[in-house]
Amino acid sequence: MAIARGTTPQGTATEAEASGWVRQMFGAIAPRYDLLNHLLSFNLDRGWRRRTVDRLRPILERPESRVLDLCCGTGDLTLELARGGCAQVWGSDFCHPMLQRASEKGVPRLFEGDALRLPVADSSFDLITAAFGFRNFANYRDGLVELLRVLRPGGTLAILEFSTPPNALVRLGYAFYSSRILPFLGGLISGSRSAYEYLPESVRKFPGAEDLAQEMRSLGYETVHFERLTLGIVALHIGIKRG
Repeated sequence: MAIARGTTPQGTATEAEASGWVRQMFGAIAPRYDLLNHLLSFNLDRGWRRRTVDRLRPILERPESRVLDLCCGTGDLTLELARGGCAQVWGSDFCHPMLQRASEKGVPRLFEGDALRLPVADSSFDLITAAFGFRNFANYRDGLVELLRVLRPGGTLAILEFSTPPNALVRLGYAFYSSRILPFLGGLISGSRSAYEYLPESVRKFPGAEDLAQEMRSLGYETVHFERLTLGIVALHIGIKRG
């Protein structure tokens, strides 16, 4: 399955409109974003981030490593990456209110930028992470190409993202929770029901774990593999840019 398009929020017709809608939506929910992440995931999100850091620790333990946490949001993973070793870690997001929250939490290196057109030179980073942000790209394929540009030869891309569980019963339960309970609670606490209707819908439309892995391979990432977490609700993809 070729991944040519990205997220398509209801009412958007172009990639620019989709990107603008996502930016505005995340800006609106930024004040309650952390609370809802922990609440709606039953705190499982903390373990998913820790697992990601554990898998990447050999890179993080090198002081010369340059790490970019893309779509960093309020900086939870950015801080975990910084604590996981002695690498130089930057956080980036295209939503200014999210970056403000990250700064308030103590993330020292932040810059604002669109993941499809990053304001950095070629071959700048040894590791790029994207946790629960990649599926919101306006164009998945273009995003993977842009991250290849920014990675150094031999650099690693790690995408932590929601996925479709392979087990039918788990899929059924997850679908009920994400389509009925999550929008209600998310909307009640954040004040934006449309945001928490979009988020599960974006997961439903997102390519499956194997499809994403195949697309990464087709674009030139090597040793691509993925690990399913929590019965397949989440998948961690890792690939390396050719040296």
